[in-house]
Amino acid sequence: MTTIAVDCMGGDHGASVTLPACRRFLDQHPQARLVLVGLPDALAGMSDARVTIVAASEVVGMDDSIEVALRRKRDSSMRVAVQQVRDGHAQAAVSAGNTGALMAISRYLLKTCDGIDRPAIATQLPNARGGATTVLDLGANVDCAAEHLLQFAVMGSALVSALGDVTQPTVGLLNIGEEVIKGNDVIKKAGELLRAAGRAGDLNFVGNVEGNDIFKGEVDIVVCDGFVGNVALKATEGVAAMIGGFLRAEFSRNPLTRLAAVAAYPVLAAFKRRVDHRRYNGAALLGLKGLVFKSHGSADQLAFEHALARAYDAARNNLLDRVQARISHAAPLLAGQAPAA
Repeated sequence: MTTIAVDCMGGDHGASVTLPACRRFLDQHPQARLVLVGLPDALAGMSDARVTIVAASEVVGMDDSIEVALRRKRDSSMRVAVQQVRDGHAQAAVSAGNTGALMAISRYLLKTCDGIDRPAIATQLPNARGGATTVLDLGANVDCAAEHLLQFAVMGSALVSALGDVTQPTVGLLNIGEEVIKGNDVIKKAGELLRAAGRAGDLNFVGNVEGNDIFKGEVDIVVCDGFVGNVALKATEGVAAMIGGFLRAEFSRNPLTRLAAVAAYPVLAAFKRRVDHRRYNGAALLGLKGLVFKSHGSADQLAFEHALARAYDAARNNLLDRVQARISHAAPLLAGQAPAA
């Protein structure tokens, strides 16, 4: 059995979304157990042989500062959920709460892996090949040094190899062009480090990639700083909303355009489903000595269920051990030592 701790109070909707999603998740995963953390009244009636209820007296708000979440709300549902991982009661934790607060609490309670300066947020974005491209960082680190981008690449490779069953996933460095001479000083230095990691056998680095390559599926992993990654994520979410708005608008027009929309609907609906960000919900906080997954704050039941499934798959496939093994293998490079010739 694999046990997932759930912050049931986090996000824009709290228990009204998380609890139904948990019920659906349990129905689909008979080998899973859940530790549900939240206000006792909110969790009343959630009884199941595979569910453990853990009470928390506080909730981290979406607008709470890191100081409030970390220092003042010490019995929040978010913190107690992460504590379940630290104390060995769960293999992973999931929260839709405040991203900054979740990262700060997770770093404080679980600590970072040796050789990792900054944890990163990684998730999948749909690509034209019918699969998904893993992108990191998605917002945890706005300003990154070249060494951080190397660390992200190592951790992302472990994530994809664990969840995607790819032994040597390809890694690309997001840049304004494929040429080695392109980019600012940080990107150029990161490219040098990634090429050295490739020669040392720590990464399958293929070079620079551009923004459109994320959605072409040219590489398995795209590495970038958190500012750029977050913009790419939000742009993807906007595509599904745009298509949905287009379909609604065309069905409301005159009979001729409505007829054309009906003819095109199956193709457009299938495309909308492919780029539906809810199906890719559940971003991993990589680099911690424990598994934590971040759900989108506005997640509905379907999206939160997918986040639970992502955490479950990561725990079941020993993602934490694989990340630590990759980091250990790349330790000389991460410490700034040149690889052997």
